[in-house]
Amino acid sequence: MTRRRQAILKISVTVLALAHLPQDARAQAGPPFLTNDPGTPGNGNWEINLASAQAISRGVAAYQIPQIDLNYGLGERVQLTFEVPYVIQTNSGAARESGWSNALPGIKWRFLDQGEQGWQVSVFPQIETRGSPAAQREQLVSPGSRLLLPLEVTHKLGPLDVDMEVGVYSPKSGVQERIFGLVAGRSLSDRLDLALELYNDHASGAPPNQTTLDLGGRYKLSDGFIALFMAGRSVSGTANGQPEFIGYFGIQILLSDYGRKIGTGGD
Repeated sequence: MTRRRQAILKISVTVLALAHLPQDARAQAGPPFLTNDPGTPGNGNWEINLASAQAISRGVAAYQIPQIDLNYGLGERVQLTFEVPYVIQTNSGAARESGWSNALPGIKWRFLDQGEQGWQVSVFPQIETRGSPAAQREQLVSPGSRLLLPLEVTHKLGPLDVDMEVGVYSPKSGVQERIFGLVAGRSLSDRLDLALELYNDHASGAPPNQTTLDLGGRYKLSDGFIALFMAGRSVSGTANGQPEFIGYFGIQILLSDYGRKIGTGGD
């Protein structure tokens, strides 16, 4: 059986299993997944994600330790975001390289909101900043700044919550890069939700060009603290630099009342 057929079979089995498990609240994309969703923290609330992310292939590994993702709610439908990872990169036969990678400040606007049972749609423009000269020499960053223009959509499909994101990286010079993410999952209890993600990252005429499949979720540890976890692998793509394993393991901290209280205060 080919890798692609195996991936399709795994997706079908996992989605069917999720669909027949008991459901509680809504499951969403966003961390730990690569795909974003239209959700925002709520006015005056913070969502802080601190994690370790990995992309490992034969002879090459990249670790983001830490991956910092700060989100602040400005009104009920707007989110201000700042993301930046510290990257440690290893390559067989070469010295280990490390440094701060490209930052991603941005703003999300959920311009359509029909409630949890209806359609929700957002735009999430972000600017990938130019990395430092040292990080560029070590190839830890993209060579120049890029604009990311994605659209996020979420809707219920029977018993499943389905999130989709499509977007384009547009650099000042160089090739465009297209992203597509699809997440299907559900909450299994008031503490645990699980979801399956299919994600494609494709540049025009140059790496990357890869599709990954992963399973992840969230577990509520206490009010304001949520464990994030995801693990998966590539199912197709370029042979050069294709990650055989991807992972994300971290903690989500929720603060309300402009950061003065621990716990949720919005959607």
